[in-house]
Amino acid sequence: MDDDIVLAQGSLSSFDDPEAILLAPMPAGERADEVLSPATDDEKIRSHRALETEQIQGYLHRTRATRLLTAEEEVSLALRVARGDKQAKDTLTEANLRLVISIARRYSVPGIPLADLIQEGNIGLIRAVEKFDPRRGFRFSTYATWWIRRAIARAVINQGRTIRIPVYVAEMIHKVVKTAGSLRQDLGREPSADEIGEALSVAPDRVNEIMRVAMEPISLETPVGDKDSAQLQDFVHARGATPSDVANNLIRREQLDNVLAKLTDRERDVVRMRYGLDDGSPRTLEEVGRHFQVTRERVRQIELRAIKKLRRLGPFDEDGDDLEADDDLLSDSADDTEE
Repeated sequence: MDDDIVLAQGSLSSFDDPEAILLAPMPAGERADEVLSPATDDEKIRSHRALETEQIQGYLHRTRATRLLTAEEEVSLALRVARGDKQAKDTLTEANLRLVISIARRYSVPGIPLADLIQEGNIGLIRAVEKFDPRRGFRFSTYATWWIRRAIARAVINQGRTIRIPVYVAEMIHKVVKTAGSLRQDLGREPSADEIGEALSVAPDRVNEIMRVAMEPISLETPVGDKDSAQLQDFVHARGATPSDVANNLIRREQLDNVLAKLTDRERDVVRMRYGLDDGSPRTLEEVGRHFQVTRERVRQIELRAIKKLRRLGPFDEDGDDLEADDDLLSDSADDTEE
């Protein structure tokens, strides 16, 4: 196809412009289908894969030549980036390019070139460089991983759609999702359609309509994981979950588990029940309280403490140190009693 993107061997010169995403179309006359010699379809596929592997290896070799940064260097560079220092932005980006390849490989699926996923991941990396706040207390790689995964996951889902949507609708979906994410951070819970609509000056019915469009189906035959025998349809339960629900859950489950692992057992159980993380059925404070034989107020306190910890974590923490509860928070012990 004319718009196929492949990894250009010479597209990394001096890392002068990370915003070029470090990927480029092959020059005219050197398209992928022209580089391959006439052969059978199977031979072309194998040859194309070998070419892509060779190019990726060359790209990875060059990224390995860039020294990894210390935590102190990350902080210094991030503060300079916040002041508009382009050189600092380039340096922080270059030092984390290999992280993009590592994540892209994990999310590689048939039908989407690895080079495309790396390109999308680099976009996420640059976004992370622009938004990273070292005062939050975690390493840049932890923060960047979330943005890179998000960009790659979005590409996997969007390219797997069976129904295309107009650009203006896609932009509205982006606004709704972005606003919902901001409200989720502020409120410590999932925002309602009314709250999202108020923030966007849009009717709640319109918000619900946009969210329904965002959940349009992707192919049920999309392979999942490392084995071709597993398909997305294998994970769709009869209770009515849409393919997009399942795809998003599969992609985010690892992130969610990493976040919740930083909470105490009681906090984790309360959060799972309150937000229906295990069965999709959120519980009220009273329902959770009856389960643990404590008051609804006690459940609220535990939930607030957990949310405060998660906010300190940022989007998610994959490899940081365990968080310690603040001194001013109520302690959570096995002998909790009703108030």
